Amino acid sequence: MKKRVFWLVILLLFGYILIQKIADGPPNVGGHIDTLGEATEVEQQSIQITKDQIYQGDLLLVNKEYPVHEAGVKNDVVRLSEHEELLQGYRLLDHRIEVSERVAKVFLEMVEDAQQDNVSHFILNSGYRGKEEQDQLYAEMGPDYALPSGYSEHNVGSALDIGSTQMKMEHAPEGKWLADNSWKYGFILRYPKDKIAITGTAYEPWHFRYVGLPHSAIMKQNNFSLEEYLDYVKDKRSISMTSNGKIYEINYYPVDQEMPIKVPMTSNYVISGDNMGGVIVTSYVNK
Repeated sequence: MKKRVFWLVILLLFGYILIQKIADGPPNVGGHIDTLGEATEVEQQSIQITKDQIYQGDLLLVNKEYPVHEAGVKNDVVRLSEHEELLQGYRLLDHRIEVSERVAKVFLEMVEDAQQDNVSHFILNSGYRGKEEQDQLYAEMGPDYALPSGYSEHNVGSALDIGSTQMKMEHAPEGKWLADNSWKYGFILRYPKDKIAITGTAYEPWHFRYVGLPHSAIMKQNNFSLEEYLDYVKDKRSISMTSNGKIYEINYYPVDQEMPIKVPMTSNYVISGDNMGGVIVTSYVNK
């Protein structure tokens, strides 16, 4: 009788270990994205979401159909020429260029890492544009090359026009390096050559947009434009993935009024609107 109980305990323990290994998914091959699947259930708490949050955050869709709301403009926009600590490893085309300070810090980290691969001739041609500057650009360049005020990502503060001091970006090592690596830092090439029909904007190898991790990683993995990614999240509603030692949960919620939503109690979370009627909650914990 005692032997039967002993072996029963051993079998149960073995089964538990096997289930846990299956649940953990495959090992992190290459140090980037491991798994992408349905979100798992964790202990949650309730928070209030307001309708204004639809128009704030890193994942806003801004294009000819969805303009920037005042609440969507980054509140940490700074003039880079006045912040020497943010001006290492690249040049400015104009001393008046402004950008979100948080985005500038990530950009700085990215260009410093590019130098390790002997890619170092970056120049920042444009960042945040206010209403008057965008109106002037639109008047000068016309609808084929510029968007009216309020309909450009540059009106948010998280888009950068990045160039090379050596040659055009479509031929430059800087352009190639960013196309291959910018996703690791939360940036995306916003207007790729093969997505013109979806974005409605011509190929711009210089225009990079900060959306944050893990979103840039998922977009790179699946060759999504921002439009396609937001549709994907809205369709799936819940996504989970593991990347670089963090477990992420991404959840979409439609919002038409102030409402409570659930967020994990044991993890950090970030809320971003999509500028179309919903919010995306990204939570993460270290493995």
